[in-house]
Amino acid sequence: MQVVFHCGVHGTDLYRMVKTLLQNRDWLLRNGIEPVTPNRHRDVFNEALSALNGGAATAEMEQVMLDAILDSDDPQRIICSTPTFLGKAERALSLDGLYAAAGEKMAALANLFPSAEVEFFMGLKNPATLIPFVLAQEGSGTYAEVMGGIDPESLRWAPAIRRILAALPGHRLVVWCHEDTSLIWPEVVRRISTMPSDVPLKAGLQILGDILHPDGIRMIRDAMAQETRLTIESRRRIFSAALQKHALPDQIEVELNLPGWDQALVDRIGAAYDDDMAEIAALPGVEFITP
Repeated sequence: MQVVFHCGVHGTDLYRMVKTLLQNRDWLLRNGIEPVTPNRHRDVFNEALSALNGGAATAEMEQVMLDAILDSDDPQRIICSTPTFLGKAERALSLDGLYAAAGEKMAALANLFPSAEVEFFMGLKNPATLIPFVLAQEGSGTYAEVMGGIDPESLRWAPAIRRILAALPGHRLVVWCHEDTSLIWPEVVRRISTMPSDVPLKAGLQILGDILHPDGIRMIRDAMAQETRLTIESRRRIFSAALQKHALPDQIEVELNLPGWDQALVDRIGAAYDDDMAEIAALPGVEFITP
């Protein structure tokens, strides 16, 4: 059996993965794949993680958890998706770097199902927008309290992913940039669900509906209908044209007003993020989804 954990990160998903998978639930279940909603697995996993304290579950514990979270009988692949797998949002930032505890948390998740083939999926986010997202969460505290003297330019993804890889030997790790999600969402969903490209994907435009004027969605549907053979490349071209023409500025622009920040700092963080993504894409053990 394969068990998949989609681990956010914070501020990247808003449960869109769960919603999209549930829209395609009928096909998934017919093909031995079951998406499990957070309300089904949250308490079960939290209790097991607390009891195991990082150790491996017994075969009996595995079966008890599966009986509690599954609707279908003996699926070949189950998919669980929530950013809370990596803890509270404010813990993403520390003097030890971005998501310093992520490797330990993900290894503990893998140990919930030691007899299964466990995979991990993560959308990564530019620290220049991740930090404001963390600060915007209820009860997160002030900038000074959350950052605690952390240099924002020290929050880098390449060392974070290297730590995660070291904690997860032998496990599949699939990552992508959140900023590319509007162009690659169908590929991300198909990769995590193993849905072939010739199977119609329901709600494949859902994420674009959040950031496009309705005219943009109509433009995409009209253009896709005119394609004699829709490929990944042609679909991305259509999506890109619609985004350029019909994107809603208030949905794609982030206003940054943090103490001591200026445009030069934001630009440096963005440039470092781009460098990190290039390094991560070349790391052995990482599958990187690009536009």
